[in-house]
Amino acid sequence: MDRNRVYDIAFVGLKPGTHKFNYAISDKFFVSFQDQDFRNCNANVKLTFDKQSSFMLLTFEIGGKLEVTCDRCNGNLLLDLWDEFKITVKMVEEPELMNEQEDDPDVFYIGRGESHLNIEEWIYEFIILCLPMQKSCGFEKMDGPFCNKSAREMLNKLEKETPTLPEKNPIWKGLDQFKDLS
Repeated sequence: MDRNRVYDIAFVGLKPGTHKFNYAISDKFFVSFQDQDFRNCNANVKLTFDKQSSFMLLTFEIGGKLEVTCDRCNGNLLLDLWDEFKITVKMVEEPELMNEQEDDPDVFYIGRGESHLNIEEWIYEFIILCLPMQKSCGFEKMDGPFCNKSAREMLNKLEKETPTLPEKNPIWKGLDQFKDLS
C-alpha cells in the first residue's frame, strides 16, 4: 500500500501546543485499502494534534455519512458516522520493540529521529470502527423509504409458510422410559 503524503504530519516543525487538521474523506481514500462493504462515503475527520516535548496526543473526531447494504432487506441504507478516538504517540529509542510489547492499542511508539507521522491507517481504522456490526433498517424505519419492500414481503411470506413442529416427535416415544433412571 502506498503512503499518501497528504496524511503525513511534519511534527518537528510544529511548536508545542495544540494544532488542528481537517480531512475530507471520500470513496477515493479507500482505493489503496481492501474492498469495502460501503459506498458513497462523505466523511470529515477533525484531528486535534497536541504536541508535547516527549509525546503527542491525537484526537480524531469522525463525522459524516456513508451508504451500506441492509443485512435484513438488502436495500440501500444511509448511515451517520460519529465517534471520537484518541491515540498517544510516544518517542522512544526502540519503537518496534515497544510497539510489540505494548498492550494498550491507544499508545503508539515512534523513533526519536522521526520527523513525520502518517495518520492514513488510523483514519481508515477509525472509520471502519464507526460502522455497526449489524447494518439493518431500524424497526421504526422498516416501512421507510430505504427499506426494500419486495424483500420484506418475501420474508413475511416465508415466515407464514414455515411448518409448525408437532409437540412431541413420535421417534423419541420409546426413550421416555429411560429419562428418570439416574
